[in-house]
Amino acid sequence: MTNFHRSLVLGCSALALASCGADEIVSPGTGGNITINNPPATSTPTPTPTPTPTSALVTPANGCPTISDPTGLTDSGTISGPTGEYRICTLPARFTASSTLPYIRGLVYRMDGRVDVGTDGGPTATAADTNVELTIEPGVIIYASGSSFLNVNRGNTIQANGAADRPIIFTSRDNIQGLNTNNSSGQWGGVVLSGRAPVTDCIAPGATPGTTACERQVEGAAQPALFGGATPTDSSGSMSYVQIRYSGFVLSGDNELQSLTTGGVGSGTTLNHIMSFNSSDDGVEFFGGDFNVGNLIVVGAEDDSIDTDTGVKADMQFVIAVQRAGAGDTIIEADSTNAFEEDAPRQNTRISNATFIHNGGDQDQAIRIRGSADYTIVNSILVDATGATPCLRVDGTSTLNRAAGAAPNEAGPLVFNSFVLDCAVDFRDSSGGVTAADIQNRYNAGSNNNANFTNTLTMTFMNGSNESAVVVFDPTSISSFFVLPDEIGAVYASNASWVEGWTCNSSTVTFDTAVTNCTGLPVYN
Repeated sequence: MTNFHRSLVLGCSALALASCGADEIVSPGTGGNITINNPPATSTPTPTPTPTPTSALVTPANGCPTISDPTGLTDSGTISGPTGEYRICTLPARFTASSTLPYIRGLVYRMDGRVDVGTDGGPTATAADTNVELTIEPGVIIYASGSSFLNVNRGNTIQANGAADRPIIFTSRDNIQGLNTNNSSGQWGGVVLSGRAPVTDCIAPGATPGTTACERQVEGAAQPALFGGATPTDSSGSMSYVQIRYSGFVLSGDNELQSLTTGGVGSGTTLNHIMSFNSSDDGVEFFGGDFNVGNLIVVGAEDDSIDTDTGVKADMQFVIAVQRAGAGDTIIEADSTNAFEEDAPRQNTRISNATFIHNGGDQDQAIRIRGSADYTIVNSILVDATGATPCLRVDGTSTLNRAAGAAPNEAGPLVFNSFVLDCAVDFRDSSGGVTAADIQNRYNAGSNNNANFTNTLTMTFMNGSNESAVVVFDPTSISSFFVLPDEIGAVYASNASWVEGWTCNSSTVTFDTAVTNCTGLPVYN
């Protein structure tokens, strides 16, 4: 049990704040120590007003730029909001030639429905691939509404690489117009990367998992958007310094997109400095594939912050997940219990240096691992701010304790090292014959774990003295992707600047007082 007493103490640290290079359209930061007592599950945070510009309003660009795609951009007039008036340049429904979307002050790009990058080339690379690459320059803002989403098809790539002081922002129409609050969500689809790396749970009956015969369809796509193949090194391009705001449009029933969806993405893909804000579904969901993610932030997801499924093999380092008060399900949901859970490739997700703040109300668990998935969490912090939600749930003895090699592609039992828990209830009885004591035994088998931890985090995510005192586990021993950190957790004194400049703030968490609120837009010189 913890003596956290169900209040989360936040305060300013010595974190150096850097200017984001934008005109100062900001929300004020916090000063001193602030104690936020957790509200009942039915409470919602007070909306933060849309920021008032402190410099000249944006005026619309004269017109839309010429791009290489033969359809080109459509001038759709202008749109106005608190930061000014913008020229609207609507993207083609499908990019058929490699094109660049340049940053132009006073211009925003619009998705009117589904936008495809290239044409799906199938599970195997051939001479018939369209090989379209969409390049998006730093500072570009792309907005959408309703069921619109961006899909990068197999055999095509995206280069959406912002900068630490000029992120690329995918957002909603309401965000441009200044209509959103800190609780807005679900206003458009999201970003989908479809690749040719192996997956399981094939849609074709009798197909062999992990082969070119095993494909899946993107969740939430009304028309087929397929992914999967047998190329672990496949590349869908690169995304860095990117915000994805207010996504997760519901198409029907459980058919819903999230901020970032990857399907069969391979190790040739680069994903780092990605921020998901207020997705009405998952923050990110990874279906199959074999890739790495660095510097990931998920704020305010209303289902799972990080959802991994269908044979994904992913390494992630420096991860922040913070739920809005009273909103959200689990921080981590790993795989599904179904008839295909013994198929190879088996999921193997490994996370180092995460800071997880569960604040989604009285839920069944903060982290749920099941479906015979292999999972590793090291150098990480999990805080339950609700006072009622158990930290860890593991379904099935095959998930919890099975030895390496005991089943196809089986990596071994769950691994926890230097992973601390600040929860009123640390473990819970689960399905498949797994008790809370069983999970605790597996947790205790690791090194430097502490289920009676008292967090001293400031600014919600910044290490305090207790976090700094935890002995670090060397993650380079399990993956060459990982670097040896100075401390556990996602943000500490010697690793604080990575959250600055490219993020946005909300009533849930403030990352940098020099950047805009998520309800507003940055305006660059």
